[in-house]
Amino acid sequence: MGSEKITEETITTAPAKNAPALVKKIGRTTYIVRVYFSKTSKETMSDKIKRMLKNEIQQM
Repeated sequence: MGSEKITEETITTAPAKNAPALVKKIGRTTYIVRVYFSKTSKETMSDKIKRMLKNEIQQM
């Protein structure tokens, strides 16, 4: 393991290059997560979180 540089390129279907992104580096791996919000969604983020919590509790 000398000075070689390892790079990975992942092709995704990200909605847009200018979409907000979260970048997290763990060790030698950098994760880029782009955020996308549907314009046709009828559920708020709060509603979605509540629904997910209810589903999680039901599975316990």
